[in-house]
Amino acid sequence: MKKKLFFALIIFQVLASYAQDIRINPTHWWTGMKSPNLQLLVHAQNISIAHSSVTINYPGVTLKKINKVSNPNYLFLDLLISSSTKPGKFTIKISNPDPAASYNLSYELQARNSGDGQSRVLGVNSSDLIYLLMPDRFSNGHPSNDFFLDMRDAGHDRNNPFDRHGGDLQGVTNHLDYLKDLGVTAVWMTPVVENDMARTAEGGTSRSTYHGYAFTDHYKIDRRLGGDDAYKQLINAAHGKGLKVIQDAVYNHVGIDHWFIKDLPMSDWLNQWPDYTNTSYKDQTLVDPYASTIDRKITTDGWFTRFLPDLNQRNPYVANFLIQYSIWATEEYGIDGWRVDTYFYNDPSFLNRINLALTKEFPRLSIFGETSVNTVPEAAYFSENNLNVPFKHNLQGITDFPMTYAMLDAMNQPFGWNEGVNRVYVTLEQDLLYKNPMRNCIFLDNHDMDRFYSVVGEDLARYKMGIALLLTQRGIPEIYYGTEILMKNFRNPTDAEVRKDFPGGWTGDPVNKFDASGRTAQENEAFQYIRTLANYRKSSSAIKTGKLMQYVPENGVYVYFRYDNQKTVMCILNSNNSEATIQLSRFSERMKNFNAAMDVSTGTSFPLQSSLTIGPKYLLVLELK
Repeated sequence: MKKKLFFALIIFQVLASYAQDIRINPTHWWTGMKSPNLQLLVHAQNISIAHSSVTINYPGVTLKKINKVSNPNYLFLDLLISSSTKPGKFTIKISNPDPAASYNLSYELQARNSGDGQSRVLGVNSSDLIYLLMPDRFSNGHPSNDFFLDMRDAGHDRNNPFDRHGGDLQGVTNHLDYLKDLGVTAVWMTPVVENDMARTAEGGTSRSTYHGYAFTDHYKIDRRLGGDDAYKQLINAAHGKGLKVIQDAVYNHVGIDHWFIKDLPMSDWLNQWPDYTNTSYKDQTLVDPYASTIDRKITTDGWFTRFLPDLNQRNPYVANFLIQYSIWATEEYGIDGWRVDTYFYNDPSFLNRINLALTKEFPRLSIFGETSVNTVPEAAYFSENNLNVPFKHNLQGITDFPMTYAMLDAMNQPFGWNEGVNRVYVTLEQDLLYKNPMRNCIFLDNHDMDRFYSVVGEDLARYKMGIALLLTQRGIPEIYYGTEILMKNFRNPTDAEVRKDFPGGWTGDPVNKFDASGRTAQENEAFQYIRTLANYRKSSSAIKTGKLMQYVPENGVYVYFRYDNQKTVMCILNSNNSEATIQLSRFSERMKNFNAAMDVSTGTSFPLQSSLTIGPKYLLVLELK
């Protein structure tokens, strides 16, 4: 009897191990989708050996095609889901002469969320103010999930800039009221998808992938951030407070410890080279009409780093996997927008296809791509544009690096023909290249840049000038976490220096800068300045969605207007180290119907005279009356 129980236990353990190794992506799907097509990736030991067959018996679901690839551990099943299909579970029966390779897999079709486009998946636009944060560095809401010994990197040390620090999604949820009070309307986090990566060696140091850009399982939220439930709770809580959520997408690559990298479905799943080939990081080869084929190929097909394998999106199975995941995550979590990492490194035809598929299912969804480029024509090329070029991208908007560089030069450079505030003027006059520049995301810094307060030499006057410019210009403004409390540093020697923990986000922190009592007088001044302008912005249709009129800068002074039929806002930027006086008659085209103004930052109203004097290093924001 004991011998029979022993063998029964062994058989159970073997079958259990097989069961644990079975994977279906997407993990579930929905009825009522605009596209009736669904391709299931099924991964299990020897699941597609020569004699395997597949049957599905569920009303409205048709198995169109069974795709077997070079790796026998994979099946790709093409399903057609009719518009009349009801939600429910069905069995995918995989039969094989080898019992160990036979499976009865349960799959579920759920009903779509009725709130899509109404209370969720609303998109972000120029009415919003985005707050970018790194969950691991923002706040630790649940210390119990700081590390797991069964994950490849079990490190956790706040004293090590390259370790995980324990910030999580609950920490973000805990501070949604703080963000709303600041005037934020949308939260963008660096990726929350599982990064079960072994530590990497970069620049002579051992590092964790705390930043989140090395996915190892698309269909899991990292446990160290709280997992799937914590993410759903955060999004629901944010939506309940009127805040939107943007998810960070990575199509170009995955982590080298991703489960399908450990068992490649086929040889061309990745962009392969005879010898390791790194991307050149040169976007110019994609825009340059004179570029060589090899230079273009190195840009898009070269690997970002050795530990981030480059996905071959020309492979239809890879493309389907990425497109379906993006649709799945949007529907599953109800996110409002996507920011796409390393946008121009991807195959351009694939990018257009995924953008179209997402907006077909979610018409209000927003998508903007990271395009770290230097010029407006380059930036416009990768978005919807008015250029006469052979390939036309359909991306809604980009991370507007040319505008960022122009704003930083306006803060730091002396006035000149092409320098200082003239950089902003010249950059904006090229907006005719974009189909809709209001969809571009504008910013002063982010997680890959020197912090803004340090860039302006820790000069509070120039800091305020930059913040006012950011919050009154065209586009969708983004503030990097900690900017509101004057967090500083340069990317020297590494990015970790601009990714410090938010003070007060951890129990036991010596100061809590989420609270006014924990901030210095200068930090509170900075916080209140952003809070005032950001909350004014919420009520100003002129700034949120109005037109822009700018005047040629003179003597270091740049004047522009945001206006619509309801309001007119006049912005006067004096970049000089001394006060400046302007004659208002020059701006009569926009001012002729107004005789008074309110200083938005102070709430003070005053009559308009023939001239106006502005203090040094100051951007005066006036609502005209």
